[in-house]
Amino acid sequence: MKGEIIAGLAIILFFALFLYVAASNTGADWGGADGEAEGVIAELTEGTYEPWFEPLIEPPSGEIESLLFSLQAALGAIVIGYFFGYYRGKQSA
Repeated sequence: MKGEIIAGLAIILFFALFLYVAASNTGADWGGADGEAEGVIAELTEGTYEPWFEPLIEPPSGEIESLLFSLQAALGAIVIGYFFGYYRGKQSA
């Protein structure tokens, strides 16, 4: 029990430090792989490429886009973790 508490506090401390460092770096560019791919495609096709469709929702900033992506990843991890835990508990019961 004591080891679990220490491990939990260490994880919380790690994420707190990570968030502090990320927040203190105000000059960071929050671009993702989509923006990089768009640049490479434009370079390879010499600007003649036309996208097939436009995004349904365009977030107001890169930070909001990163937040939404992180929330999507967290919800996916919760769902996967739930099912792993459910089947693990089902096997041990």
